[in-house]
Amino acid sequence: MTVLAAAVALAGSLFFALGAAFQQFEAASGKPSMRALLRKPRWLLGGLAILAGGALHIVALGLGPLTVVQPMGVASLLFALPIAAALHGRRPARQELVAAAVVAIGLIGLVMMVPAHAGPVSFTPREAVILLGVSGIAAVLLWAGSRVTGLAGRAALLATSSGVLYGATATLVRVLVDGGWNWWYALALPIPAFLALMMLQRAYAVGHFGVSFASLQIADPLTAVAFGALLLGEPLPSGILPILAAALAAGGTFALARTTPLERTPS
Repeated sequence: MTVLAAAVALAGSLFFALGAAFQQFEAASGKPSMRALLRKPRWLLGGLAILAGGALHIVALGLGPLTVVQPMGVASLLFALPIAAALHGRRPARQELVAAAVVAIGLIGLVMMVPAHAGPVSFTPREAVILLGVSGIAAVLLWAGSRVTGLAGRAALLATSSGVLYGATATLVRVLVDGGWNWWYALALPIPAFLALMMLQRAYAVGHFGVSFASLQIADPLTAVAFGALLLGEPLPSGILPILAAALAAGGTFALARTTPLERTPS
């Protein structure tokens, strides 16, 4: 079953990468308004592929241990770069793939070192407000920073903003699933999720797909872990190794910014 879980998780990563590449290709073709993107079949197909990837990841978690499934999920970055390059009519450079591998290794180290937490999770309405407020303020500050930096930095900051909002969304989903249904939390859920989607499309529209996708993959789990510790009382990884893993992932993202060409789709 462990081998099957790894295979299903790897297939989920491939679908997630395919969906992200499709959506970036369409977002990079012009102003990334949600109304315009929702009219593009390839962008919608990308969304379906991402949903399929998420479903396969959930199936994989039911088949095998987290220590096997999570590293397979990180592989989506290694799939996404060649797919995106092919859509833009080029081959990925060796330096890009090496940088992506460095990011993936750092991310695997991070996700493997997060201590497991058993038992139901819950928080109070005050803590829910803190979750939405802190993530919203952080997202706005990152968006503001993206307006005064270069293109690669803009892609990274916008995608990080999206990752923060997705991390908040994931935390809210965990509380709804593990801590009991709450209608107020369920009604609040679409707010960070929709804002995260908008920010991500703006990041994709910049044209540095590798930087955007890597930044998203780093920011999303780190935010979820931080909120888990802050609001749910979950343990944080300790020691020097998590810091080294985070530095490795960040260094790989910087390398992607230097090696991945600017890619925009002709309108």
